Amino acid sequence: MISIIRTCTFLFFITSLFSCNGTGNTEGGDRNHELNKNSEEIAEKRISRKLILFFGNSLTAGYGLDGQEDAFPALIQAKIDSLKLPYNCINAGLSGETSAGGKERIDWLLKQPIDIFVLELGANDGLRGIPNSTTYENLSNIIEKVKKANPNCKLVLAGMMVPPSMGKTYFDNFKDIYPRLADEYDMALVPFLLDKVAGIENLNQTDGVHPTDEGQKIVAENVWPVLKPLLD
Repeated sequence: MISIIRTCTFLFFITSLFSCNGTGNTEGGDRNHELNKNSEEIAEKRISRKLILFFGNSLTAGYGLDGQEDAFPALIQAKIDSLKLPYNCINAGLSGETSAGGKERIDWLLKQPIDIFVLELGANDGLRGIPNSTTYENLSNIIEKVKKANPNCKLVLAGMMVPPSMGKTYFDNFKDIYPRLADEYDMALVPFLLDKVAGIENLNQTDGVHPTDEGQKIVAENVWPVLKPLLD
């Protein structure tokens, strides 16, 4: 019964995702600003430590929080620092990003070497009804670009879902995109990024969509067991 309730609340969450400003189309000026900021940050942090690039949409960017320091990539950084591991995390989340947008944006961020790549994209595609084959191809293209620029880079994929109102076939095929990619490219897989957060009122902001500070902590806990074994 609990699992059914969680599924229903998740469906409310994910259906609302596109109505929020955080997942709308991003203006060109904002995109260019983020690209320049991320590129400069990568170059600066690359000097003394290995780099983990978190590449996603508003969920990665920390939409609605006081700052990126409250988003899950920064919480992962805190865990890394507590263990005195030589890694810096780069938050390259961009609100409104789709897999097609990510495919174009990633080129700007591969000018400096990265050691671990965490990919969180696709949910926006699903809710727009973009063909699953297109989303798969776009995500695959992003991964190929990362592997070509950084052959030894370790890869992590964050899974998402769409509501069954999109149709059972679409729902199932979308859900299968992530394990399929993870298997094909030997990626570590986070089965569902928002596990134990999606649809839970007190863990989401007033929009009912984006995690609060406490929700982001749980998201970080979902990612950490998958990421930690890669930090050698």
